[in-house]
Amino acid sequence: MAIRIKNRWHRSKRNDAACKDFGANAGALAFIIWRLAVEHAIDLHREGYDYDSDRERIRVIGEYCAFGLQLIDRLAHHRVDDEARTELLTSLGRRLADRMHDNLVDIAGPGDYRAPFVAMINERIDKYARFGFEGGEPDFPMLRFFGNEVMSAMGISQTNRWVMDQVMDISAPEFCRKITASVENLLATAD
Repeated sequence: MAIRIKNRWHRSKRNDAACKDFGANAGALAFIIWRLAVEHAIDLHREGYDYDSDRERIRVIGEYCAFGLQLIDRLAHHRVDDEARTELLTSLGRRLADRMHDNLVDIAGPGDYRAPFVAMINERIDKYARFGFEGGEPDFPMLRFFGNEVMSAMGISQTNRWVMDQVMDISAPEFCRKITASVENLLATAD
């Protein structure tokens, strides 16, 4: 999948990249995570895996968002202090919850979709915290857990039984590369 991600601030007099705070960077990172999550969910369908409904596709997107948030938490750990990291992750989580809410309102109608999404994110973060992250990359058990969560979100069927391998071997490494590049480029401009 060749998706181009803009992960640097435009350089101009009115948009000084050096003045971006963690809130602005969280907004950019939320957009990047969401866009990548949607593209990877679509790509899984292109590869022949099935979704029974839009809700399954949204759950897969949610799993990618949770994984992306965990990646950013791990990547930001050594780049910024704890207070800035908390500000970044809180703002990022809120923005992702807003995107999830807006999309579910369009799909399922009115309702509060933020709280269940935030609960899922918090549950995943607790589980992801048990896994290793060496050399800026998730370890095998973390990738396996992520692949299993995507497979569970899609529904286990004869068609989808290999989605875990697709996610672990192809999708997750590409997702990680793009998130890592985005964090490096955007946090380099943070105050």
